[in-house]
Amino acid sequence: MADAPPDGPRRSSPLRVFDRPTLRTFGRALVLVAPAWIAARLVVLAALALAHATVGSLRPNNPGAVTRVHQGLLAWDGGWYVSIARHGYAASGLQSVRFYPAFPMAGRVLGTIIGIGPGPALVVIANLSSLAAMAGLAVLVQRDFGDRQLARRSAWLLGLAPAAFVLAWGYADGPLLLCAVVAFLGARTGRWWWAAAAGLAAGLVRPVGIVLVLPMVIEVVADRRRRAGASSRGRWPAWIAAVVAPAAGTVGYLTWVRHQFGDAWLPFRVQEQQGHRGGITVPVSSMAHDLQAAFHGHHLGSALHIPWVVVAVVLVVVAFRRLPLSYGAFALAALVVSLSSSNLDSFERYALGAFPLVVAASTLTSRRGVEVAVLVVATGGMAAYAFLAFVGVLVP
Repeated sequence: MADAPPDGPRRSSPLRVFDRPTLRTFGRALVLVAPAWIAARLVVLAALALAHATVGSLRPNNPGAVTRVHQGLLAWDGGWYVSIARHGYAASGLQSVRFYPAFPMAGRVLGTIIGIGPGPALVVIANLSSLAAMAGLAVLVQRDFGDRQLARRSAWLLGLAPAAFVLAWGYADGPLLLCAVVAFLGARTGRWWWAAAAGLAAGLVRPVGIVLVLPMVIEVVADRRRRAGASSRGRWPAWIAAVVAPAAGTVGYLTWVRHQFGDAWLPFRVQEQQGHRGGITVPVSSMAHDLQAAFHGHHLGSALHIPWVVVAVVLVVVAFRRLPLSYGAFALAALVVSLSSSNLDSFERYALGAFPLVVAASTLTSRRGVEVAVLVVATGGMAAYAFLAFVGVLVP
């Protein structure tokens, strides 16, 4: 697959991202993906209703499960985001610093402006970001591959994948996905300042946002080669900004943490504690630990990670074979980061953030029957995963 988009030369103006043709294209993409987005939310709400009706009988001696069901779309990490949005980091405790600031602060601002409070605002931001990310992915794939059906399949699979239930929760995954898609769109259309802005936001949304540095480097090198003898002097500031921005977002937050708490590495130290991500280890060790835990019946959710790890590895190979290099590099880097901790909980949603894996999977479903079967199975998987997360069996 050639790295250059099939529909003509790149435009250099950073403001052209909001021109009328682009807005019309995005509007059509929204219409294309809206049914999948709506269907996913209906599935998640149905799973929540079922959890409410059955948690008392399924887990009668587990008050934590009952609490999570009542927290609904703000369960698990959502509670941390709400606490940070309402009270700030200091009042929420040192454990809260592992959650980066852009998402909870956006929830605080929106909740104050429209008067709904930070919790509902976080859910609104997460869901609208997910819708925009799905539409943006459709635009990106259509532009890069000239295949409208592949664009549609990619966006629908992103919205209906089993792990995509978290995109309906008050989680930062939707905003991060949107940042990653916009960064790729900006880089691959020559709108480098938009790529930089999206990368900066990604670095402030979640720790893995820094992974965008790698595909941005690859895109800058490719853009410079395409320009050949043409002068690149005017592009260097934008190129550098696009590459540095994801790291700058992370460094900015860590600098603030150092100023407030005296330890810039505190977010990572907290994540390495038992019960969170754990220490850095080799992926094979983590997988062996999860298999052993599942075999002894300690944690059903552990058994669910292994097949998805295998699927993700296969899709990385497909991405390198069928997609531009930056796609494959981004997917591989995100996968390595996801597998490098001793605890593989949440692996599925981390892998979902590597959206090229979804595009790679969609290249394998060009036959209508295969596509329908995959989407039906994926939607069923989403319902099951959402239900298990609501009742506390699966860590989302």
